[in-house]
Amino acid sequence: MAKNQRKGSAPLRPVSSAARPSRSIAPGWISSNWSGYAISGRKNAYRQISAYWVVPQVKPSKQDRFSSAWIGIDGFENPFLIQTGTEHDTINGKTVYYPWWEILPAPETRINRPVSPGDLIFAQIRKLPNRKWLILLRNKTKGWTFKTIQTYAGPAATAEWVMEAPSIGSEITTLANYGKIRFYSGKINRRSANLKPSNRGIMVQQGRIVSTPSLPNKTKNGFYVAYGSRLPKPPRCKR
Repeated sequence: MAKNQRKGSAPLRPVSSAARPSRSIAPGWISSNWSGYAISGRKNAYRQISAYWVVPQVKPSKQDRFSSAWIGIDGFENPFLIQTGTEHDTINGKTVYYPWWEILPAPETRINRPVSPGDLIFAQIRKLPNRKWLILLRNKTKGWTFKTIQTYAGPAATAEWVMEAPSIGSEITTLANYGKIRFYSGKINRRSANLKPSNRGIMVQQGRIVSTPSLPNKTKNGFYVAYGSRLPKPPRCKR
């Protein structure tokens, strides 16, 4: 990837309802760049979000493909977004993994720490006084923790747990084949996320479903997201 390319996340980009799957459980929303769960509330409804996930292993391909797993606040039906996560790409036939954080409209900022498939990640974003926010990303497998405090003035009206096809410039990339990823112990404002099926969204690219979340687990704080159109079963574990 050329050095002058600006890669990063973007607000949810909806897709026509005509792309809805006909033989599966209907999603609450459809996007060309997001898949996962998103909840909406009033302005300043969300002061803290967190979750765990395990870094997936992407399948190498001749064509460059990209994927990002992250938690964030805003971006769902609004142009603002504060987020942190992990990147899993295949570039020039080789796989690339790294952690990052981002506040739109700026592109992602890479975190100079190692990430590998199978690593257990904990992420948290928390509001502080005076429009300051703490962004925390912890690799529990490799034993490092990254923290930064940044100014953010978005509405804090939505919260997300997402597998994304990031953008280069203004163009959405092709999603990498990441297999399956599990988000768990999702919390919002220090309480269980209480996810609902209506919060669930699929990703459609070129008229094809490329990323599909499961229904929430029994404790409503976790789910799988799988590459492709097949609906995965919810996680059995209650964490």
